[in-house]
Amino acid sequence: MEPMRALLKRFRTDQRGNIAIMSAGGMILAVCCAALGVDIGTIAADRRKTQAATDLAAIVAASNLSNATNAAKAAVISNNYPASALVGVELGTYTANSAVAAQSRFVTPATGTANAARVSLQTATPLYFSHFFTGSNNFTIKTTATATTTAIASFSIGSRLASLNGGLLNSVLGSMLGTTLSLSVMDYNALLGARIDAFTFLSALATRVGLTGVTYDTLLKSNIKIGDVLAAALSAQQATNGSGTATTALSTISQASASVTTKIAPGKLIDAGPYANLIVGVKPKDGVSISLYDLLQATAGMANGTNQIATSVNLGLPGIASASLTATIGARPQGSGWIAVGTQGVSVHTAQTRVLLSIQLIGSGSASLVNLPVYVEVASGTATLNKVSCGYPNVNTSSVTLGVTPGIVDAWIGNVTVADLNNVTTKPNPGPAPLVNLLGIPIVTAKAHAGMGNTTPVSVNFSYSDITSQTKKTVNTTNFTSSLTGSLLGDLNISVLGLGLVIPGLGGLVTSIISGATSSIDQLLAATLASLGVGIGQADVWVSGIRCDGAVLVN
Repeated sequence: MEPMRALLKRFRTDQRGNIAIMSAGGMILAVCCAALGVDIGTIAADRRKTQAATDLAAIVAASNLSNATNAAKAAVISNNYPASALVGVELGTYTANSAVAAQSRFVTPATGTANAARVSLQTATPLYFSHFFTGSNNFTIKTTATATTTAIASFSIGSRLASLNGGLLNSVLGSMLGTTLSLSVMDYNALLGARIDAFTFLSALATRVGLTGVTYDTLLKSNIKIGDVLAAALSAQQATNGSGTATTALSTISQASASVTTKIAPGKLIDAGPYANLIVGVKPKDGVSISLYDLLQATAGMANGTNQIATSVNLGLPGIASASLTATIGARPQGSGWIAVGTQGVSVHTAQTRVLLSIQLIGSGSASLVNLPVYVEVASGTATLNKVSCGYPNVNTSSVTLGVTPGIVDAWIGNVTVADLNNVTTKPNPGPAPLVNLLGIPIVTAKAHAGMGNTTPVSVNFSYSDITSQTKKTVNTTNFTSSLTGSLLGDLNISVLGLGLVIPGLGGLVTSIISGATSSIDQLLAATLASLGVGIGQADVWVSGIRCDGAVLVN
């Protein structure tokens, strides 16, 4: 035992040959590290290459969402990967909101119409040396990329004004705003021709009410006085166009409305869409141009609320002795503005409008004056963004397609009361109205009904030149081929009451008087509804802007 112990002690203390042993071990370790380094470098290079191919496939897929899988597959193959490397193409909705965690901004399946695509690739990289340690000949690489499209359009529905009548507009708009207006036709023409940027207006509005550092969404959900809304519009007009007739006219309206306490949420005027989460003051690359008059009329409609508009109407039309208007304007459908910015699927709506025109026609003989109560109800019209076609590389070939459904029209000649007018939950079914009175006693009554409208959207295309010039296009109901008055007369049922009196041909005389005034009655109806922002069986739509940046990576 003693010799063995001595031998072990001598081995522990003997330092000869240490360097050689350590060198041999170090060389083995160095060779292993070099081998692993080669494989790790190969994996990193292949991962970068695969990620680049994935990014490109996601951009291509987002640019062609209707055929995203095939588009992504073609991109993968063009980058020298097999089609089998594409393991997933998911369509969804991407929301650019800094308040949402980055990994949560893409949602699949899409909420509504898809605006983004997420692509996944899986490839294998050969292991040259590491397989001795891992037991595998390949290393699996998985990559994903998300891209969203920026094909965006801004568009509007309603606010129509086919002809100008200063007195009628002053009366109607003044009633809706809760004030008195006295503008001229020249003033209204100037307002029709003036345009401001929607986001310049919203920024001025935020400054006006002292909201700083907030998003457009917060501003749009705020309740703001009508006077502040119009004052902000004036500030935007002055900043954009300086002085002039339109600025002076809007200044007059703003001053007249300064004391009005009615409040509205600006979001019921403008839907900022994908720009809602921008901080107020930050303007999108392409602004949204709006007509100053259209903004005024839309604001007036919102300000009116459930109030009733009552005024006389004097257009000096042949055959009409006098006319008075009673009208109510309902709220737009929930979530709809007058102008919207967004992608495919977003919609805007008009408000339901009810009008009762009490018309006195100039008659003759035993019917020297004929009373004609005409009730017209125009239901909400709708415009939906169906398609944004972006022209690459020539933006001038871009276009926008809207699906437009005019509001269904329901009209009566009958005894419609103010209570019927205000009861927006029920359509009226009036009895006969007295047309001719003798000594305060009705001797001629009549009733007529006409309905027109279609529920199938009409496709309306806007070329790039239509968009840049903001051309308004009118969509008519498909079964509205004659005048509304003519349609009512076709259903008119006149009754001549006995009362012991014999007045030969009285019924025919009344019919003749009404028929002779058909054109004037149509003009009266059209002018009255135009001043309220709607048309008979029609919807006016226009596209105010388009943005086509192509698809971009968002992850």
